[in-house]
Amino acid sequence: MRRRVPVSLILGAVITALILAVALLSFVWTPFPAEQIRVVARLRPPGPEHWLGTDHFGRDVLSMIMVGARNSLAVGAAAVALGAAVGVPLGLAAASWGHWGDEAVARLGDLLFAFPAVLTAILLTAVLGAGAVNVVLALGVFNAAVFARVTRGAAFSVWRREFVRAALALGRGPLSVTIIHVLPNVAGVVIVQATVLFAVAVLNEAALSYLGLGIQPPSPSWGKMLGDAQTFLFTAPLQAVFPGAAIALCVLGLNLLGDGLRDVLDPRHRSAPVI
Repeated sequence: MRRRVPVSLILGAVITALILAVALLSFVWTPFPAEQIRVVARLRPPGPEHWLGTDHFGRDVLSMIMVGARNSLAVGAAAVALGAAVGVPLGLAAASWGHWGDEAVARLGDLLFAFPAVLTAILLTAVLGAGAVNVVLALGVFNAAVFARVTRGAAFSVWRREFVRAALALGRGPLSVTIIHVLPNVAGVVIVQATVLFAVAVLNEAALSYLGLGIQPPSPSWGKMLGDAQTFLFTAPLQAVFPGAAIALCVLGLNLLGDGLRDVLDPRHRSAPVI
């Protein structure tokens, strides 16, 4: 019997692949240099020369959105990778140690969860300075707490399984059991969580760039484009529509992809229509 594929997985994969393709294309081609300033062409509406118009500096909006996709995805991927690299081992260790080790990891996670991700990022970027590297660090700290909690909960359920007890009875140590038996069985949960956090990281990066704490000019950023466009909201409203639509589309695609992966990797949570 052919396995059915959730609609959300297909839609999410298509949208995400489209955003990724645009980001990769920006490495080799954009209609205009994304940082090129042409004051004589400022605030032009969409047309044959500039398909999405120009901003208040005369920069091509389509070129900026393409390069902005590259920057947003790079920051999001780095933040998720950093969070997973720290949080997953902590969660596995907490489930393996138990007692005081588990309690220490749980309380550390509670401390980090006391502050929202954006607030944590604002605090760290205000102390360390604005820039893409510090945004990755700030978002990675929050992501690490999320990964640690999710991995810890999933690993605890695996440690109670009979095959894990059998491996311990055969003389395998906790580290060996964690790597060989526990990690592969929590990988699906981690992958789904990574996809969801990727979307959150893209959204938070846009928010920080909007506030001037994220990716710095002249490098384009969707959030910075929104911040610049608010001044011209009544004279050139499309300047805010295009980067806002790019953010919404990217986050939608990643969320749909995460929902679809959850349905595939954990049938108990299947709720979306299937084809």
